[in-house]
Amino acid sequence: MAKNILLVEDEPGLQRTLGDRLRVEGYSVETASDGLEGERRAVETSFDLILLDVMLPKKGGFDVCRDLRQQGVKTPVLMLTARGQLIDKVLGLKLGADDYLTKPFEMAELLARVEALLRRASDGSAPAAYSFGDLRVDLRRAEVLRSGKPIPLSAKEFQLLRYFIEHRGAVVSREELLDQVWGYHAATSTRTVDVHVAWLRQKLESDVRNPRLIVTLKGLGYKFAG
Repeated sequence: MAKNILLVEDEPGLQRTLGDRLRVEGYSVETASDGLEGERRAVETSFDLILLDVMLPKKGGFDVCRDLRQQGVKTPVLMLTARGQLIDKVLGLKLGADDYLTKPFEMAELLARVEALLRRASDGSAPAAYSFGDLRVDLRRAEVLRSGKPIPLSAKEFQLLRYFIEHRGAVVSREELLDQVWGYHAATSTRTVDVHVAWLRQKLESDVRNPRLIVTLKGLGYKFAG
């Protein structure tokens, strides 16, 4: 049975392009051109995924996402945003979005994120929050707590931690992390990955010199052992 996707996008050209491509990939797609219409459809109809633009007429995407969560709509939300600032991405996650994609983006990346969110949603064993000793990570709220006290993470640090958690026990290479966390065309290097891992360890590990959560495997990459 085809997965049902709601695309809330006010740019006619982009709405048509995305809708057509998703249908070619086998998805059933319904569209809305403003925030109020998108919210109404999301509440009235059961969807498997919502693609939600941030800059929408009548009601912005951030407000739509927040109000859907307050109304108990748990459908995964992928935010589409032209904003590149980290604070906007963090805000979207805190309001209940499951992922975001910054315009302009490659269609291949959009499809990969759609597949990942649908796969995650279909896995009933995947919780929204995880505990590792005195650490608690809430993926939906984009919060990390130690003994109930918040640990501030940058947007990229949180994305990296989230990827580690979702692939816990698996060996992930630096190249994979660059692809999946920084983006397929990120102008960066594997050294950037090492630096961000070091920052995460400083904030999360009880003993930075002997990390137990994020373990380095020489010549291979990292493994999240929480």
